Amino acid sequence: MDVAQQLSETELSAKILRHAVPKMSELNIPVTPDNYAVWYEYYKGINLDLKRAIDGFLANRLAFTPEVCSSLYKTYIQVNSSEVIENVQIETQVLINSLIAKIASMTKGTSRFSESLSEFDTALKEQPDQLVMQKLVDGVSLELEQIINTNLEMDKSLHSMTQEVDALKSEMAELRSVAMTDQLTSLHNRRAFDQEVISHIDSFSQPNFESSLLVIDIDYFKKFNDTHGHLIGDKVLTYVAQALKSSVKGADFVARYGGEEFVILLPQTNHLNAQKVADNIRRKIAERNLTIGKEKKLPLGNITVSVGIASLKPTDDKDSYFLRADEALYRAKSSGRNCVVGEPVIETPI
Repeated sequence: MDVAQQLSETELSAKILRHAVPKMSELNIPVTPDNYAVWYEYYKGINLDLKRAIDGFLANRLAFTPEVCSSLYKTYIQVNSSEVIENVQIETQVLINSLIAKIASMTKGTSRFSESLSEFDTALKEQPDQLVMQKLVDGVSLELEQIINTNLEMDKSLHSMTQEVDALKSEMAELRSVAMTDQLTSLHNRRAFDQEVISHIDSFSQPNFESSLLVIDIDYFKKFNDTHGHLIGDKVLTYVAQALKSSVKGADFVARYGGEEFVILLPQTNHLNAQKVADNIRRKIAERNLTIGKEKKLPLGNITVSVGIASLKPTDDKDSYFLRADEALYRAKSSGRNCVVGEPVIETPI
């Protein structure tokens, strides 16, 4: 179906969102920015090569695997990525321009009515007889009727556009949420962390504030994956993610940084309390015997994590803050794993 041929230019941008997102969900395609760019172009119907490729997959009921999605983006979108972004911006601007035009039309009508009243007032003063007065009243009535009709049309247009804008805002908010979420664990992803840590540093790098960062890594995860397979490995990642999420509270921020590595931002938490949180997480994960399967449970044994901690300094930026926690994690790994390591304590000379 070619949505672009069925809809007016004003509706196109919002309508494409409503078609693309449900279709991607139906096909189990993550709504990432790259994947959405592919389906936006598909429903707009102007990228014929892309359209033929996707129609072929749909007709043959082929799966849109991550590899297929990546290939579609690189082949048909990436080479024209700036053009795609520009098209999205243009389509969104159309909605705004239409609203401005409607307001301008109403303003023009009321301005014309004001001028007519002034002309009628002048004519009435110059020729105050009944015939002239009747013509003036008829003229004013006609102008007023036109203003009322214009305002009614404007009201309908504004109502319709308000609905379109609300739908567009809702869809964009959903897209942004998906783009900031790790699809496997439902935690925040690295992109979300990168944004959050900058805001975090701005808020908590003052001398009267304290904040800490945990970098957490699953021990021997590659060996575990090789032994049990990636599907079981994904379940372990999901389990660890839930364990981390249930171990924090309030404004604490948990994200999957990548692979088997996770991060937690702990606002208003000094180094000592961060160590307590980290050790609680470490024990909670290590003490559980994992199994897989509902009836014939396959024992997986225990998994452990190593944790590195850094406390925020006034001189920190995003990279230096993470680097110090990551270096502490490296020391935890080197110390035998399944442990928590903070930054070295620098003693002040007496």
